[in-house]
Amino acid sequence: MTTEQNRTIWAKLKRWREHPIEMVKDEFKAEPDPWQCDVLNDFPHSQRQMMKACKGPGKTTVLAWLAWNFLATRPHCRIGATSITGANLDSALWPEMAKWQTRSPFLTETFTWTKTQIVHKMHPATWWMQARSWPKQANADQQADALGGLHEDYAMWILDEVGGYPQALMATIEAVLASGIECHIVGAGNPTHTTGPLYRACTTDRALWKVYTITADPDNPKAWVYAKRLLTRPAGQLSPLDHAKQQIAQYGRDNPWVMVNILGEFPPSSINALLGVEEVERAMARTLKPSAYEHMQKRLGVDVARFGDDRTVIFPRQGLMSWKPIVMRHERGSAVSMDIAARIANAKGSWGSELEIIDDTVGWAHGVIDALSTAGISVIPLNYAGKALDPRYLNRRCEIWMKGTSYIRNGGKLPPHLPELIGELSEPTYTFVGGKFVVEPKDMVKERLGRSPDLADAYMNTHALDDLPGAMVEQFRDSTKVRRDFDPFELPSASDGTGKALSDFDPWR
Repeated sequence: MTTEQNRTIWAKLKRWREHPIEMVKDEFKAEPDPWQCDVLNDFPHSQRQMMKACKGPGKTTVLAWLAWNFLATRPHCRIGATSITGANLDSALWPEMAKWQTRSPFLTETFTWTKTQIVHKMHPATWWMQARSWPKQANADQQADALGGLHEDYAMWILDEVGGYPQALMATIEAVLASGIECHIVGAGNPTHTTGPLYRACTTDRALWKVYTITADPDNPKAWVYAKRLLTRPAGQLSPLDHAKQQIAQYGRDNPWVMVNILGEFPPSSINALLGVEEVERAMARTLKPSAYEHMQKRLGVDVARFGDDRTVIFPRQGLMSWKPIVMRHERGSAVSMDIAARIANAKGSWGSELEIIDDTVGWAHGVIDALSTAGISVIPLNYAGKALDPRYLNRRCEIWMKGTSYIRNGGKLPPHLPELIGELSEPTYTFVGGKFVVEPKDMVKERLGRSPDLADAYMNTHALDDLPGAMVEQFRDSTKVRRDFDPFELPSASDGTGKALSDFDPWR
């Protein structure tokens, strides 16, 4: 390489260092949104930057751009990157780093990306970015210790999804600013909690931080949903602006999840996950002796399919023990109500359930309930929007989800090998509104999951009433059992023309 070529390279690196936005345009061929330009332009002159953001504006992208800028333009620098969980870091920021590296021949030639670190090919021991995680279940000292040891003349911390971090982490993270020639802390997250680093940076510690509020509020002309790149959308695809308007119209501006996800504002109370992934996995791995549950009622929780992509789920539970559910998908034009009723009747007959609880919110299960009633099977309809039995909860859905969560945390056994159930139970969040416990609306959970949480809903339906010892439920029924000489759900066999009862099939096998 000639002297002139070296001068050209160093001049470009100097320009990128002073103007990170130029690197984004030159090397990544990207055009940042206006709020992203603000963050990039402030970076060289700000030690502490914090982005309080709604859902979806591209905050992780900005973190990746800044990380690559620091790696490319500061000699022998060290960067620590962390997130709310190790899995989140692995699935969000770290692949984002790989994505932008592939767009740059210079970065591809200069750095090596692995699953845990990015290193300079010529100086791997002294020039790197590392993925760091911290144990959520550990005490404050153990959490802080997991992030220790990041000191250098040029050092930086990247904090992704910082909204839910414990404050104890910041003592270790902020130590990076105590020495060095140039050191930075850059964080971004959703304002889900009214405690922790993001909240403090926006309130009591505001003087220490450069804070950016990124919103999707349609009433704000600077909202990210008005970015030029979003003005043209494929036909039939909902734009972020239209989505924001729909959410506000449906739930209102004072809804805690609208405040966080759309407006980028802190809710009145923190929004927390009902269950962590680890808690669900422990419940799936748990073993119970029959003596722990066999004296309790057998009950079925049923979630009836509402739309074409939903499933009908029948979930069996007996005390602390639950088993693999029946999952039904329905063909268009089929006798859906009769199919579901037949399967419930079969499950009741073969397993001996004493209580069947069906979600009948907005009347979705009317046909199923009528068919079962005709067969002499009395079920308990459940209205999620109905008044809670316990006044501490906003409605019945909030009440049963809290009860089910308590069971899972306190010894309940979940069926293993159901990866979809892990997401459905760990995705919903809760908060408090007007002193009442409120669970995130189901439509919002469905939007993030990409499917309806039918498995989780069916399991939670089994908690609509307090558990009782087996054989006691009959005294609470409105009607007695009906003895019958024939099975109304008996179906003709396609092979020999004789009747074959559905009870010949074991739904729990």
